[in-house]
Amino acid sequence: MCNSSSITEFLLLAFTDTRELQVLHFVLFLGIYLAALLGNGLILSAVACDHRLHTPMYFFLLNLAVNDLGCISTTLPKAMTNLLWDTKAIPYSGCVAQLFLIIFLNLAELSLLTVMAYDRYIAICQPLHYGSLLGSRACGQMAAAAWGSGFLQAVLHIANIFSLPLCCGNSLSQFFCEIPQILKLSCSDSYLREVQLTTVTAFLFGGCFVFIVVSYVQIFRAVLRTPSQQGWHKAFSTCLPHLAVVSLFLSTVIFAHLKPPSISSPSLDVVLAFLYLVVPPVVNPFIYSMRNKEIKVAMWKVMTGGFA
Repeated sequence: MCNSSSITEFLLLAFTDTRELQVLHFVLFLGIYLAALLGNGLILSAVACDHRLHTPMYFFLLNLAVNDLGCISTTLPKAMTNLLWDTKAIPYSGCVAQLFLIIFLNLAELSLLTVMAYDRYIAICQPLHYGSLLGSRACGQMAAAAWGSGFLQAVLHIANIFSLPLCCGNSLSQFFCEIPQILKLSCSDSYLREVQLTTVTAFLFGGCFVFIVVSYVQIFRAVLRTPSQQGWHKAFSTCLPHLAVVSLFLSTVIFAHLKPPSISSPSLDVVLAFLYLVVPPVVNPFIYSMRNKEIKVAMWKVMTGGFA
């Protein structure tokens, strides 16, 4: 039996051992990563450059784009590096940093999506109070709370996980450092502390989920009472993209962590992790721009130099 201090690196799960397939995976992941950088970069530039987008909704969208860039940059570049150099190793310190960022960014994203649901609820159900409830100071405080809560929970998780004594094995059945995989290496029953902390996080996750659902129930009730078809279109054009993003993120995360053990397998775990860590940062910019004329016009101006 040995503890974590004797482990200098972890071995991540290899996508394939065939060199040709490694190169193919690298090219595919590079394309995905560049698409995420382009899409989220355009969102950031459009919101920053167009004064018409300096509103609470687009301020939170800007924060989400920053989060998505961080999320995909935490996992995919390391996976591409391992594929390119035909290795599976990640340093101990690198694993700690990667896991911290994954927890921090995913919990911050959940909080941001919850705040964005609140923004849509106020805009549609209480439009007369929108300016007073969502002023610049209030928006800044909510965004700071979203980032701060994710950071605090990440610190607590990391402090718990890497204080555990680990067995001599250092192989992880995932292409990145993940809480369940690290806990499998524990030699002590003290992992129950992490189970308790994860349970608390799950309750917070559930609270955010319930808040989002209740907000959208109220939003749809208010929209259906609106006689104007133009009002319907405007409400749905801003709400449906957010609802699609929330559904994609929550459904994959929930299924990945609550799926029955009987259907669990390393390949399925990789697919599910890919769906909630890599896919959202790529598709979110397209979802938000698809039905939103303002953001499409601003993004086009960025691409054509219209703000110069």
